[in-house]
Amino acid sequence: MNLFVETRGRGSDVVLLHGWGLHGGVFGRIADALESRFCLHAVDLPGHGASPPLDPFDAPAIADALAGLFPFPVQVVGWSLGGYLAQHWAARHPHQVKSLALVSTSPCFTRRGDWPHAQEARHLNAVADSLDDDFDLTLERFLALQMLGAPEARETLRAVRDLLFAHGRPAGLKSALALLLDGDGRSLAPDILCPVGLFHGARDAITPIGAAHWLRDNLTFATLHEFPRASHAPFLSHESEFVTRLAHHLESNA
Repeated sequence: MNLFVETRGRGSDVVLLHGWGLHGGVFGRIADALESRFCLHAVDLPGHGASPPLDPFDAPAIADALAGLFPFPVQVVGWSLGGYLAQHWAARHPHQVKSLALVSTSPCFTRRGDWPHAQEARHLNAVADSLDDDFDLTLERFLALQMLGAPEARETLRAVRDLLFAHGRPAGLKSALALLLDGDGRSLAPDILCPVGLFHGARDAITPIGAAHWLRDNLTFATLHEFPRASHAPFLSHESEFVTRLAHHLESNA
């Protein structure tokens, strides 16, 4: 599996895994703030940015590929889809992942009878269907949903929109959406034994805060950092506070 990685900084190793529809460049400002203390590896996931697509978008296979790409101990920061993959990586390769920082993510992205902390599947299916009709507009609308309810949402959205195709046009988004529709990683929780920082916006409409509460209660070593006025991207809407909390988490587990 060929994955594009941009590395910068010096210090202990931190891998950054982005969310659906974007690429590693979305962490640019976080990397600016942390590169004097950490060696940061921003990955473009399959079918995103400069990495070729993978169909099916298989979470265990991607986790194993990441483990092969970074065969040394690392801390992993995963946002949304990236956080789902990070959970698989930590569960499958526990001696390799020193800590997790799970940002606005979940073990299960669609609502089920025993899982209310998610969107209904029809919303993700609608995104998949609309990709064929108007690819660019679909991505922009999905970005807008991620910022919904956060302060200065328009300014944050504008900054992310400018980054959207900075690493090229994504080519594998439907298969990644299929994973979000069908995947259920709740069974991984007992196998995730590293320290976990949960960074979650209380106004998140994509992965409701209840998902973070479940992770806090079911992971062995988890701490929840809640952002009361943030939505799905607290590292963008509340950058300064997020960097302070993330840096403390990373330094504590370096």
